[in-house]
Amino acid sequence: MCGIVAYIGPKDATPFLLEGLARLEYRGYDSAGVAVTGRTGGIKVRKVKGRVADLAAAVPARFKGATGIGHTRWATHGVPSDANAHPHLDNAERIAVVHNGIIENADELRAKLTADGAVFRSETDTEVLGHLIAAHAAEGVELEEAVRAALGKVVGTYGIAVLDAEQPDRIVVARNGSPIVLGIGEKEMFVASDVSALVRYTRQVVHLEDGELATVRADGFRTFTEDARTTHRQPSTVDWEIDSYDTGGYEHFLLKEIHEQPGSVERTLGGRLDERFATAHLGGLNLDARELREIRRVKILGCGSAYYAGEMGAQLIEELARIPAHSEPASEFRYRNPVIEADTLYIAVSQSGETYDTLAAVQEVKRKGGRVLGVVNTVGSAIARECDGGIYLHAGPEISVASTKAFTSTVVAFALIALHFGRIHDLSPADGRRIVSALKALPDQIREVLAQSDAIAELAAEYADSEGMMFIGRVRGYPVAREGAQKLKEISYVHAEAYPASELKHGPLALISPELPTVALVPDDELLDKNLTTLGEIKARSGRVLAVAHRRPEAKLADHCILVPKSEPELDPLLLNIPLQLLAYHAAVALGRDVDKPRNLAKSVTVE
Repeated sequence: MCGIVAYIGPKDATPFLLEGLARLEYRGYDSAGVAVTGRTGGIKVRKVKGRVADLAAAVPARFKGATGIGHTRWATHGVPSDANAHPHLDNAERIAVVHNGIIENADELRAKLTADGAVFRSETDTEVLGHLIAAHAAEGVELEEAVRAALGKVVGTYGIAVLDAEQPDRIVVARNGSPIVLGIGEKEMFVASDVSALVRYTRQVVHLEDGELATVRADGFRTFTEDARTTHRQPSTVDWEIDSYDTGGYEHFLLKEIHEQPGSVERTLGGRLDERFATAHLGGLNLDARELREIRRVKILGCGSAYYAGEMGAQLIEELARIPAHSEPASEFRYRNPVIEADTLYIAVSQSGETYDTLAAVQEVKRKGGRVLGVVNTVGSAIARECDGGIYLHAGPEISVASTKAFTSTVVAFALIALHFGRIHDLSPADGRRIVSALKALPDQIREVLAQSDAIAELAAEYADSEGMMFIGRVRGYPVAREGAQKLKEISYVHAEAYPASELKHGPLALISPELPTVALVPDDELLDKNLTTLGEIKARSGRVLAVAHRRPEAKLADHCILVPKSEPELDPLLLNIPLQLLAYHAAVALGRDVDKPRNLAKSVTVE
């Protein structure tokens, strides 16, 4: 959940390190640091508690070097502090290391190293790596050999970059469960934990696999395994534009990404709708019609918003394809020793494609012989490479920690999957045409919702100081309520709970009061009358109601209403969710929150 950058080449490394860390700050932002070494050796380090801007202010003008590594941290071991910030050095200040992940046997290794004379200056697990590598480097071996030997003693996950003051012509990096990407320049090389740090400098990248290391020099790289076998990695081309990593005149990345959703949905749909046969083209699934007809169940695995998108996806698959489908947290899946059935299709969902819990769930399914598809946004990511097939979202880079456009594009991808599966099963051509037409209309309908941003901002200001909020919805609306509550919690820090509207009478109704407003999803569907009855129950107990609806309820049933364009019933949840994103955003702004970098959270969760 932290950010790594590194540079080696003829230029001063420091400007790239600081800029790269700024672009990766959404991955961790409680402390940051850089280390550089020149051709004559010696390592200079600057690290601070706080943001990358604080680090930039602390780096002196003469802080230069042709080889360097940097890190922005999201704390796992030890509180945010100067001492716990990366890079970490050994006692001789020969080895510098930055690390993403968790070393599970750090305490055991620390005790042994201490007994051998190492003096620790931080509370982190990462410092163990510096001392371990230094102990092997002291034996006179090449840096890559020292790193390989040290990692052989480590249990856990890591993405690391290592400098050696005595071998300043190289950086050694390694990956196991936490991403590392090499960027290929002209007589210079770059390293990062995410391509967003690289796209200004190169479009040619190499993704390391788990258990793989690389020696990076200014004129190229060599990849190899932990047992020293050479591997051969071919570069791929990044197709995201540098402008995608700027706010583009918006106050926050989150607001920009909310407003980018008409375009991101168009990209997700691009070339995938088949109007002639009223279906979807999804060749990347790598499943023919006969294989699809043999599927008896679909299991969707994701974490956080990806899990809620999976719930919406499961509803779509059941409704359109009439295949039993279920979504569950990937973080829990492998620990319950799941039964993997031959006729079940598993679908892993992750914006980054690097979510550790989801990747581990994919590996558990594959280990037991199951078939897994991926729905991911990042081309070449670990989950994309691990799966048997799947769909790329093409939503574009998502910088803000809270997911908006990737969430929406994920649900659109599930609509395509459900349409494709449905037409192979029993979905009629007429119903297929109905869904195709509705999908094509989504971008313009999203624009209609976004046009209400200022009005929603006024409502958000009115509700932002509430002690908490209840979100309710029925059947298709319940996952939308869960995602709405998630957004409000993670960026405004206002406590929020989501319940099926039908469950209010079974306990949560006790919470209703003027101090706890309810956001109610009230689509114009077969459950409209039941939803209106629920609003009456809330108002009878003096509760305030903000309805998100296709038709404005009677004044006695709702204090405020946000109107949303009507789609087909199966796709209504997509549009009902957009106002909830704006509500959460504007509430967070009204409360003065750090919208793009909410406390205690990071964008890509690559640790358990």
